[in-house]
Amino acid sequence: MARLPRLDLPDIPQHIVQRGNNRLPCFLDDGDHLRYLQALQEALMATGVQLHAYVLMDNHEHLLATPTTAGDIGRLMQRLGRQYAGLFNARHRRTGTLWEGRYKSCLVDSERYVLTCQRYIELNPVRARITDDAAAWRWSSCAAHLGQRNGSMLTPHPAWLALDTDPLMRARRWREMLDEAVNGEDLTAIREYLQQQRAWGRDDFRAMVEAKTRRFAGVRPAHRPSKTDR
Repeated sequence: MARLPRLDLPDIPQHIVQRGNNRLPCFLDDGDHLRYLQALQEALMATGVQLHAYVLMDNHEHLLATPTTAGDIGRLMQRLGRQYAGLFNARHRRTGTLWEGRYKSCLVDSERYVLTCQRYIELNPVRARITDDAAAWRWSSCAAHLGQRNGSMLTPHPAWLALDTDPLMRARRWREMLDEAVNGEDLTAIREYLQQQRAWGRDDFRAMVEAKTRRFAGVRPAHRPSKTDR
């Protein structure tokens, strides 16, 4: 059976994750991180996609980005994945696939949903117990949002800009939001909508997505094995 096309609409943010093959590391040292970010910046410039947040972990990465036209995210990830895999393989003298199949993505509603998703992304190193301070992890957008590092690759989402008109106060407000862990209900929802590649947000947001794509945009209940399956 042919794979259904992704839910993909212009000007709507997408939460994207790509994992290393067999969950193996796709970043072995700082040089790998730097090469990935350079390739990401080049891919953003080539496709016109707006990047709002990112984090690079050892064996996967998360992006929060908005396309200006349908298909831009696919072009971004294809270009980025191929370029970085070639650099990684050449640098570490290896062959074969680097990525675990296709990347996963889901549409994200505006306002609280996109901000919660951004918090989820930038708090990844804290949840993984790599650090107690999200801004201390060099390989994410967190420090840039707190005004501690240049963020020229980023295009702030309007919902983040709306936190405050003053940059210093906005950074302080973001720090306060990062000091609170993403609650369990939102954690579950983010992971389910990403895994099933749907549209996370309000009911009217999903209805809009379904009307435009003619596709179901909500999550389906996880399969519960019957007695004969156990």
